[in-house]
Amino acid sequence: MYTSIDYSHDPDLNANDAVSFSDPPQPPCSQGHRSSFNLETHHGGSICLHCFSNLISNPLSPTLHVSYALSQLSRSLSHSSFLQPLFTFHPHFLVSPLVSALSCFDDEPIAVQVVDLVRILSDSAPNDSVCHEFVDRVSSLISSADLAWSSRQLHMIHCLGVLLNCEKGDLYAHIKDMYSLISILVTGLQLPSEEIRGEILFVLYKVSILQSTTAEGDGSDILIPFCPKLLYLLGDVLMKTQNDDVRSNCIALLTMLARRHLLREACEYDTYVFSSGGVNSQEFEDGTKESLVNLFAEAIKGPLLSSESEVQIGALDFLFHYLSSEGTSDSHIRVMVEENIADYVFEIVRLSGYKDPAVKMCLQVLDLLSIAEEAFRLRLVVGFSTLISVLHYVAEVPFHPVQCETLKLIYECVSKCPGTVSTSQLEELVLVLTRMLRKYSDGEMGMLSETFIIACSIIVALIRSPSCNGAIDLSKSIEEAMKHATSACLYVSERNINQILQCLYLLKEAYEYSHDGNTTDSSKLELRSCILDICRTHLLPWLVTGIDEMEEEVVLGDSMKYRIYSLISSLMDSLLGNDSGKSIRGAALHLPSDPGDLLFLLGQRSPNSLDLPSCQSSVLLIMYTSSLYDERLADEKLVLASLEQYILLNSSDFQYPTTDNLKVTRLVNLYSLLRGLGQMGYQFHYSREAEEIIFHLINNDEWDLLSARIHTVSLKWLFQQENITNSLCHQMLKFCRSCNLEGSDITLGNNFQTVNDRTLAEFVSTEDNYGARIFVCLLEQLFKNEGQEHDTISVLNHMATMLSICPAASDQLCLHGIATAIRTWCYSSNPFSKTNFMSILVLVFNILSSVHPETVSADQSWVTVTMKMMDHSISPKNVDNSSHEFLFVIGILSLILHLSISTVLEEASKQILFNASLISVVNTIVCAVTSAGPVLVDHDEGTNTAKPLIFVLLLDYFAIKSLHAILPGFVDWQNFLVSTNPAEPLAFVSIRCDDLCRLLHFGSPVIKLIASYSLLELFNRISDQINSKNEELKCTIGYLRSIMSILEGLVFYSDLRVGTNCALCLSILIGWEKVAKETNLTGNSSWCRLIMEEMTVSLATPALASQSFINTQRPAILVAIALLKLHKVPQWMRSVFTHSCISGILHNLAATDLSSEILVLFRELLKSDFLTSEQIATINAMLQECRKRIYTNNAQEGLPNDPIKKVHTTPYDPGEICSYLVDLISSETYLDKDASGFHTGSKKRLLEEIEAFFSTLTVDDDS
Repeated sequence: MYTSIDYSHDPDLNANDAVSFSDPPQPPCSQGHRSSFNLETHHGGSICLHCFSNLISNPLSPTLHVSYALSQLSRSLSHSSFLQPLFTFHPHFLVSPLVSALSCFDDEPIAVQVVDLVRILSDSAPNDSVCHEFVDRVSSLISSADLAWSSRQLHMIHCLGVLLNCEKGDLYAHIKDMYSLISILVTGLQLPSEEIRGEILFVLYKVSILQSTTAEGDGSDILIPFCPKLLYLLGDVLMKTQNDDVRSNCIALLTMLARRHLLREACEYDTYVFSSGGVNSQEFEDGTKESLVNLFAEAIKGPLLSSESEVQIGALDFLFHYLSSEGTSDSHIRVMVEENIADYVFEIVRLSGYKDPAVKMCLQVLDLLSIAEEAFRLRLVVGFSTLISVLHYVAEVPFHPVQCETLKLIYECVSKCPGTVSTSQLEELVLVLTRMLRKYSDGEMGMLSETFIIACSIIVALIRSPSCNGAIDLSKSIEEAMKHATSACLYVSERNINQILQCLYLLKEAYEYSHDGNTTDSSKLELRSCILDICRTHLLPWLVTGIDEMEEEVVLGDSMKYRIYSLISSLMDSLLGNDSGKSIRGAALHLPSDPGDLLFLLGQRSPNSLDLPSCQSSVLLIMYTSSLYDERLADEKLVLASLEQYILLNSSDFQYPTTDNLKVTRLVNLYSLLRGLGQMGYQFHYSREAEEIIFHLINNDEWDLLSARIHTVSLKWLFQQENITNSLCHQMLKFCRSCNLEGSDITLGNNFQTVNDRTLAEFVSTEDNYGARIFVCLLEQLFKNEGQEHDTISVLNHMATMLSICPAASDQLCLHGIATAIRTWCYSSNPFSKTNFMSILVLVFNILSSVHPETVSADQSWVTVTMKMMDHSISPKNVDNSSHEFLFVIGILSLILHLSISTVLEEASKQILFNASLISVVNTIVCAVTSAGPVLVDHDEGTNTAKPLIFVLLLDYFAIKSLHAILPGFVDWQNFLVSTNPAEPLAFVSIRCDDLCRLLHFGSPVIKLIASYSLLELFNRISDQINSKNEELKCTIGYLRSIMSILEGLVFYSDLRVGTNCALCLSILIGWEKVAKETNLTGNSSWCRLIMEEMTVSLATPALASQSFINTQRPAILVAIALLKLHKVPQWMRSVFTHSCISGILHNLAATDLSSEILVLFRELLKSDFLTSEQIATINAMLQECRKRIYTNNAQEGLPNDPIKKVHTTPYDPGEICSYLVDLISSETYLDKDASGFHTGSKKRLLEEIEAFFSTLTVDDDS
């Protein structure tokens, strides 16, 4: 194949290598070499190994021929048919010629081919001996320096690197002269060729690795003798090169040196180089030498700026191992920071998109650089925003390797440089940390104890930072963080005391934050409440049970015991304020470790023990505070027994006034709570002697309700004790004074309720305590003790507020003589102020507006109170009709008249009805307004003219009702229609019919509404009188028609209540036709016809009929019913209610749209023969469906009336009084209200009308 070249002198060409094949042997080559060297190729040719060896070993061979021969061998080696005989019979034959070819030719392509063949043979050989021989020959040639620093030497070093990378056995052992080899390589690093440097660095790196895995050697590192020179050379190479491959090899070698602790001697090498004047140390312009750390700091910047991520990661890895090396001092790290390495690392993090592995490596390096505190802090401030972005990433990865390092750096910046944190960064950090704690507490993500502690520390640092004390409010986020932190550290399977202490520290700082700035801000109040709730529901139970679960040696230690009691004392300071936990701190070393032993201390009495009193005070404080949050040190019976024993043993100390009222108050509150709990469950056995001592303390004014927090159960038990009612009167007076001056409440336990008007109202409204009696007695005492006007007003206002909150309290106040107490004021000799009088009026109004009639039936004191109010406020000469006093008094008089309908307060009502001054005032107001005529429309409810008129109208309505109830038959109701002398007033409070009509016609909407109610009530009374006595109307037809014209014009008024009242009045008036002298009262009424036409057209219009729409037509329906009931139905009615019109109405209606008024209309149409058989059948089916629906839905009464709004006590707004009374009138009508506010019949009445229709239909069929 090849031109034969004699190479017989080569010692590797041994004739003994010839072995016969089982296949027919190949013929000798053209040069006569034995056939055993002639190997057949896959493509049918053959290669003579002798010829091949002679060709590539001869430096005079044409490179073209050599290259071709190498390529042919490379192709053949890819086939097993060639490889098998080669390695079987001539495994080492090609080693020497290939090495020789590498050393003979400067041609780079040939070198590449040779190295590739060396790699293939080393990898394909069945054993490692071929690779080992290559390593031996190549390393020896390099070590000999025969090739100098030619390109052949470069190719040889490259080949050695390829061989060392094969990892075939112990390659290190086959390098005969390792020292010479490394010496040559280190020398070569000084050459300017980056290609040579790259190859040398790779070989050095592989040699270093191989030495660490070899079994030979004395354990010393082969590179140590070269380190003084090698380290500087590596730094120089790294600093000057721009090739990323060279950088990677250099960094890999440096990292290996750092891992093997060869860089730890760098400072000693510096001394050595300086003293020896080594050529590799860098000299500055001022003549000083550059140290290794400066060199590395400058050199590593290039790789850190590389666009190749692998180079950057390698550089970071080197920095990490270098900075963490034992030989790297803090001063070296400071140099690195001063050389801006931290800035480079921050930039890498930013450009990496905050993803691994860059994040992991960078944060590890930054954590080490942070050792240079002062120098690093400036860089940390610049890179702080980058750290926040990193935190977003690592916070979402459970147990991320640099999660803790990231938090440490953030904490360093927040705590040491708080002013650099912006408001937005602060909010962002709190949200991220809160989310971490939430996931940890919910079990979504694990967290190291160190990570938890640092996270809490950061939140504390943020709370204390200047940015948090400005406009930003982090209360909500801090509240959430505290909840999750507490849950995480208290409810994990293995509690960590350091985590718990850090959590407590967070709670303490958060509580201080809630008191900074505007402490009344709602969010900070909620935060404070949350902290206290955490203490109540989590920490206090843990303090009771957690100690038992800890290891014994921890529990028994005084240090741990002192820490626990110190923690409790801090909680007391936070919960109770005023340094309340001071006594616990002072007695902490003398208190027992077991909480159960605390009760034992209360039962001890030793005059010689100086520590016992302080210990007992501490125990009482712990028990008292725990009780506020429904926590106990033991069972209630045991706690009560221990407390009673303490009271009895110290009874002599309680016989004299004490200077520590707060201690006594807490003792009383704790005792009363335990007694109250006994009443709520099963009765406890208690000591009457201890109870008497407690009562003695209360009655001697040593108990102060305002000085300490009290549980609701405790307060209620105290209100149930008759022996201390006088003291409670005094306490309630102090409470009213305090709230009036400070506007604050006394704090209660049990979910942080307060002793306020709501709490007291609940006590006053029930029969199981003396709350109502206490307030009645207090008020009576104040009325008797003249000169206490301020206190009286305060108590009156609080009582009125309680009634507004809890109306049921009025019954108890009345039963305990509130009217008698107010009557005491009536007999007062001193004049009373307007404020005092108004406070009494507000209280009286609230009582009468909510009391049940039977409660006031036997109390005659109301007569005196009523007369006093009228004498003071209602005088024809001095009365101010628009004053609040006058309006309130009229409102109260209206309520008294209203109650008289239930046959109570009858005497008081008579005093009202026949009071001459009141009658005169009513007539004066009405005459002044009605004489204005059309101008009246301009007087709305906000004017001074309309206000008294509105209240007089309300009074008139209730007067009509009251006269009918308490004086039946006394009044001739027809006198309201006409009078022989109209100028002569009636002898009782009243407004004539014509005046009501004027007000109805010209008045404002609210005047129209009240006047319509009064007129309707008056018409009902007149109608009842005519029907019962068979009387004729005393008025003229013209008078009736004038009234009718007013009523007809208001049937379609926008306020449905006014329209309905006017329609009912019109219906009653139409019904009077049979007793009137004129029998054609409505026959020619165009307005009535217009009303009917409008109604029928609306009801017959498709898609309009619905329950709500029919409600708007109810007034017209009522008028239609009245017209159809006439003895002689107007003829025009048939032209309105035509067959097609009625059919259209029935077509639009559904069973759900039916109302009682519609059914009455159908029934009257049936009676008047307006319906056809088909229409009757349609109605019949509709009623069947409606009845079925009602029965299916469990027929019951319609929706109850809307509750009447309560009147607020202050400010004294007559508008609220008016609204209340109007709602009261509306609720008294015989029609209920549906959910939309429209008058509608109940389901019961609807069923009755259905049955009435069927009955009428049956009668008609029978006839």
